[in-house]
Amino acid sequence: MDNIYLLMIIALAVLAVADLVVGVSNDAVNFLNSAIGSKAVSFKTIMIVASVGVAVGAVFSSGMMEVARKGIFNPHEFMFNEIMIIFMAVMITDILLLDFFNSVGMPTSTTVSIVFELLGASVAMSLIKIGHDGGSFTDLVHYINTSKAAEIIFGILLSVVIAFSIGALVQWFARLLLSYNFEKKAHWVGAIFGGLALTSITYFIFIKGLKGMAFADDPISMLNGASVNDFLENQVTLILLLSLLFWALLSFLLITVFKINIYKIIILVGTFALALAFAGNDLVNFIGVPIAGWLSYSTWAAQDLPAEAFSMGFLADKVATPTYLLIGAGLIMVATLWFSSKAKAVMKTSLDLSSQGETKERFQPNFLSRGFVRFAVLGSLLSSYFLPSSWQKKIDKQFEIPVLTLKKDKTYELPAFDLVRAAVNLMVAAVLISIATSMKLPLSTTYVTFMVAMGTSLADRAWGAESAVYRVAGVLNVIGGWFFTAFIAFVAAAIIAYLLHWNVNVMVPVLLLLVIIILVRNYIANRKKSDELKAEDSLTRAESSSIQGVIHESTNNIANVIKRGNRIYTNAINGLAKQDLSLLKKNKKQVVKLGNEIDELRDNIFYFIKNLDESSVAASNFYINVLGYLQDITQSLEYISKVSHKHVNNNHKKLKFSQIKELKEVDARFERLFQNTKAAFDSRSFEEIGEILSRKKEITDMVTQKIHKQVERTRTEESSPKNTTLYFSLLLETKDLLNATMNLLEEYHNAHDSSVEPATVAEPED
Repeated sequence: MDNIYLLMIIALAVLAVADLVVGVSNDAVNFLNSAIGSKAVSFKTIMIVASVGVAVGAVFSSGMMEVARKGIFNPHEFMFNEIMIIFMAVMITDILLLDFFNSVGMPTSTTVSIVFELLGASVAMSLIKIGHDGGSFTDLVHYINTSKAAEIIFGILLSVVIAFSIGALVQWFARLLLSYNFEKKAHWVGAIFGGLALTSITYFIFIKGLKGMAFADDPISMLNGASVNDFLENQVTLILLLSLLFWALLSFLLITVFKINIYKIIILVGTFALALAFAGNDLVNFIGVPIAGWLSYSTWAAQDLPAEAFSMGFLADKVATPTYLLIGAGLIMVATLWFSSKAKAVMKTSLDLSSQGETKERFQPNFLSRGFVRFAVLGSLLSSYFLPSSWQKKIDKQFEIPVLTLKKDKTYELPAFDLVRAAVNLMVAAVLISIATSMKLPLSTTYVTFMVAMGTSLADRAWGAESAVYRVAGVLNVIGGWFFTAFIAFVAAAIIAYLLHWNVNVMVPVLLLLVIIILVRNYIANRKKSDELKAEDSLTRAESSSIQGVIHESTNNIANVIKRGNRIYTNAINGLAKQDLSLLKKNKKQVVKLGNEIDELRDNIFYFIKNLDESSVAASNFYINVLGYLQDITQSLEYISKVSHKHVNNNHKKLKFSQIKELKEVDARFERLFQNTKAAFDSRSFEEIGEILSRKKEITDMVTQKIHKQVERTRTEESSPKNTTLYFSLLLETKDLLNATMNLLEEYHNAHDSSVEPATVAEPED
């Protein structure tokens, strides 16, 4: 039996490493979002600053918070064997839960995860003990720290509302004072803003960063025997005034003498501060439980007592974590920061929802998001009645985004938001977290940083009429995911704790094997998804400003659509012939994906036309027509795929052999057409298109002949109305597919001029 506890300690150590990886993948968004979204400095510089912050925070952190040892449960009520089951259940649940959220690219709170997992496992173990001892449900309060649990839940609800509201309010005033032309404002304006921002951020470093470190409570002779924490609590006003004066003067000096952009300095310092706080304080979410388990095991092993008789009351004492463990954890966190693809997916969600410009919306609107937007529009209309029109115009002018004139020979990847919003994001998040820490309120850094970013987005009018319902839906999805995290963490940890208690020797290896299988499966799925995004079949939008340039740029798209269309059409016919429902179901997904990509290209027509000069407007007509024909092709394929799937899914009679044979003949002829068309576009041999067009009548006559044959069969021998309807539908839609394809080819054939050198957009300079 003793060997099982050694196995559990080894498993906790391995799970701690894995939890560090998935945890950093989730929490990286907290301190990287603002800097990356604003493109203030290079990505490499941002990562270096964040890495230094993470490393410093990890090394100087005590690595052990009360929540892992006694914040949720009362340790003296549990024995060693029971506490090990609680810790094991928590770590198994935590790594699976965080990996799930990272896989879907959603930010969640590691603090809330660990707290509710501890709560769920502790409640399950407490109920087992109460049932064994013949107690009542009310005895649960002796085992669980109910006041702390209630405080945490209240803190979650409060942080969501306050962070969003304060973020929106501060951003509104910042934009009102600075506008989007903030770099042209007087130097003293930037100096004051820099002083306020840097003061709040540096104070945050002291309060949130230093307060949790091991030496913070040690008496220091220079402070007359007081500790760092005592000094920070007693000299708040002095620290703030001196910091404000120092940073304002330094900001003015940097702006006027060294011509340095103070907003970039704010963003870099803020990124370092949040990274420091994350590693210094949230590290316990990943290694706190395993270290508490190791401490429990080493203490029990030194005693000559059975596991069932050794009380865990000593966990209530304060114990520092060995420095080498913190250094190791810091190195793992930094490595994850640089190499995790899932971290990039989580960041993308936050950036997409706060982006000022165009982005592919990830979330679909729902009745709640539509209701919120309508309420906001109504509120905006009401405010116009109370404010004088002159005031309203001045306010609107401050929020007016300047038009960026792009050079025709370059492409630009614009930032998700500007430097002012990035600075406000970091400043407000820093202030709120530092205030909550000084008041000993349990605030999640994930909740605060994300909701501040959403609040500043709203105040900055990033959620316009074009995107508001999608962005609000996204925020509601993320918030819902947070509360879903708490519920699932509680229930899953409770179930796993029960299973471990049922038979610890059997369930420990079984559950660990299950964790390995799930993590490997998710890793493979994530790699597969990444490979699909890089696949050659994805469509790209045209950026050229001339017809000949658009022709050459869009040939890859046409070749890809023809290739995928050929596969979709053939799979529909083969699925019908073999009654293969899984093939037809997969085919439906493929055609929906193709349709979505073409819809995305159509959504970008506005930006394509805005990029044209007056002498190249004809290119827009060509591009619009091409997209229209591509959509016609996709709609025909979608209909063919849908009716084929519906017929087999409803278990209707199979098509006759003669009908299948004729459809195969049509498919073979279309395959030749699609292959020749793809070859012409792949090789840019637009002269060959004329030869393909000359065969239009031949293919049309073939399809018409099949229709006439089915008419004769229907009159004499056909007995199935469903088969007849399906067959006619397939052939008629095939004619529409042929017409759309030929119209597309005619558009290219008529527009192409081999004597004109295409005008294309140059590659961006490094």
